Amino acid sequence: MIVAEPRVPDGPAPVGLAPVVDQLEACFGARAQRHESLAPRCTYRVGGAAAVLVTVETSDELDALAAIVGPAGVPTLVIGRGSNLLVADTGFEGVAVVLGEGFAGIELGTDALVAGAAAALPVVARRSAAAGWRGFEWAVGVPGTVGGAVAMNAGGHGSDMAASLLAAEVVDLTRAGSRRWVGLAELQLGYRSSALGPHQIVVRARLGLTRGDRAHAETLIAEIVAWRRANQPGGPNAGSVFTNPPGDSAGRLIEAAGAKGLRVGTAEVSNKHANFIQADPDGSAEDVYALMGELRRRVLDVGGPLLEPETRLIGFSTPLAPRVGPAGIQEPR
Repeated sequence: MIVAEPRVPDGPAPVGLAPVVDQLEACFGARAQRHESLAPRCTYRVGGAAAVLVTVETSDELDALAAIVGPAGVPTLVIGRGSNLLVADTGFEGVAVVLGEGFAGIELGTDALVAGAAAALPVVARRSAAAGWRGFEWAVGVPGTVGGAVAMNAGGHGSDMAASLLAAEVVDLTRAGSRRWVGLAELQLGYRSSALGPHQIVVRARLGLTRGDRAHAETLIAEIVAWRRANQPGGPNAGSVFTNPPGDSAGRLIEAAGAKGLRVGTAEVSNKHANFIQADPDGSAEDVYALMGELRRRVLDVGGPLLEPETRLIGFSTPLAPRVGPAGIQEPR
């Protein structure tokens, strides 16, 4: 069963959400929003609401948040730009956390670049290239944040975060005042994975880049942008749905299974790139989830491997498998 719902951190037994929400409202005022829809904060533009969503602007506020949610033992969900996230239509019964603009700074030093967790990857890529740094150009095509990129070791175009990350500053929401820098050995960055748990928030990242020619860096950025526009769809999607199996690509496997253009309800496999699913306006997260399960089944049926989700799945209580009858599936035209 693959159900990637945030876990309740180890520690005290949960005390219930209601008193926690009350405390968060008292501490954060209007920036603690009850029953806040997460759809506008995810690039699929579908999904349900969080019991409460809190926007944090300063390090002191992050410590205050930890002091409230840590002892309570409630589930937490950190949201960046939501570009790798699918939230169930039933929503998330916990505390969703967004880092505000106070965590989006970029510091260009003499031997390293330090970027806040809320900084957008394309912005960091362009700023570093303009300053004559090389090695982060690939990130211009990834519509996420630095924090999310560290947590999942995001990558593309032959590189990833592990190639340039030196260390990440992390706060553990189960312990107030737990801020510390964590090195690569402890982060254990793998293919689209890390050792960070759902209750750990990346605050900043230190990148070790190399000096190079600004013009070459900006030319490479322009080429990456042009390639992505030509080969990947726009609109409501969350990028690659499945990780690439060793020595192969998920997109090729899905296309070989005849599933390019396959539709379940309000979700459809892109005709431009088979490892992308696009959601209709006002669509359903359950349709996206069911389509993911159908794609896994079809690839298996033609002798392919079991595809593993790259998308982070939140709030789904059933296995990632087809849950629609033939009448609910529209075959590619």
